[in-house]
Amino acid sequence: MTTNSSTASVHAGFPSAGFWRRVASWIYDLLVAVAIIMLATALALGFAALLTTFGWVTLTEGEDHAAWLNRSPLFGIYIVVVVALFFGWFWWRSGQTLGMRAWRLKVQQRNGQRLTPKQTFVRLLTSGFGLGNLWVLVDRKNRRAWHDYAAGTELVVLSKDANQLYYWREL
Repeated sequence: MTTNSSTASVHAGFPSAGFWRRVASWIYDLLVAVAIIMLATALALGFAALLTTFGWVTLTEGEDHAAWLNRSPLFGIYIVVVVALFFGWFWWRSGQTLGMRAWRLKVQQRNGQRLTPKQTFVRLLTSGFGLGNLWVLVDRKNRRAWHDYAAGTELVVLSKDANQLYYWREL
């Protein structure tokens, strides 16, 4: 048996995460996401200022850069993409966001392996900004959310020792 398959089989044995642990992690990640949104907005405001400085965009009377950004649907799409990249990167790379790490949670394939890029994408599209976790209250036996079923993933509670590993490179 190779190291990859033996490690994955150990990871496949962790218990599924319950609803309240998911909510706690979600709240923690929400705070991080707000900080990322603030940074992304600051960068967008700087970009808008550059556009007006070079004369490529002209603001109307009494309009500021923030109002100009809010007028555009592209700004909303930009923010959603930034947040999706945040969650997607962490889910794909290590299986844990910062909130998940704090609450000893890890998203993984059902066999214990790391997520593929396709699974990460499907999970992002079907998560409903975290509302898919409400399904865990109904699915008491498996404790899987909508996005877990759609992507073929599961959210597990790690042991304290297993949570000390950062990147699951051996998987």
